[in-house]
Amino acid sequence: MNSLRIPLATAAVAMLAAACVGTPRHAAVPLPWPERRAMLQADDDFTLSGRVALSAPGTGFNASLRWRQQGGTSLVSLDGPLGVGGAEVELRGDQLDLRTSRGEHLAGEAARVALEQRVGFPLPLEALRYWVRGVPQPGAPADETLDVDHQRLAQLVQEGWSIAYESWAEGSGGGLPRRLTATRGDTRVRLVIDRWTP
Repeated sequence: MNSLRIPLATAAVAMLAAACVGTPRHAAVPLPWPERRAMLQADDDFTLSGRVALSAPGTGFNASLRWRQQGGTSLVSLDGPLGVGGAEVELRGDQLDLRTSRGEHLAGEAARVALEQRVGFPLPLEALRYWVRGVPQPGAPADETLDVDHQRLAQLVQEGWSIAYESWAEGSGGGLPRRLTATRGDTRVRLVIDRWTP
């Protein structure tokens, strides 16, 4: 009896091993790009945290970054530049508010002028909320270069900016950008995103 159990057990183990080796593992199939683009453009509830490095003629800075998108409101916190301790920018449609850690509070056109003076160029905040998600801003012409294998952008040109998507935080549906660089002439904005929520 015992001599029969050993060959049977050995055969069972061999069959299990063969089944494991013979079963192919399929990578998750990404969403088709038109569907993925529409889904991300419609997503208006997310948070990211990371770092930004900006360089432009005569200016430049590095800062930590936190972006909270809730509906049509973008709340962007920069820790480091734009005065001692940083600044907070709130964009609601066309309405812009700028607050600094020194107690300054500017709104509307005054906020836009002050932000441009501190940064060195007009920030495309309305478009950035889409670019950071790896999609073009809806309703504006864009040239898309697609990574066909992953059904996501490799490069985007919109509003005079060229955005290169350099690495991705992998996840369901094709992931979200991890590193991207936006350039326009001599101006460069590099984002490194450490965390996405959700």
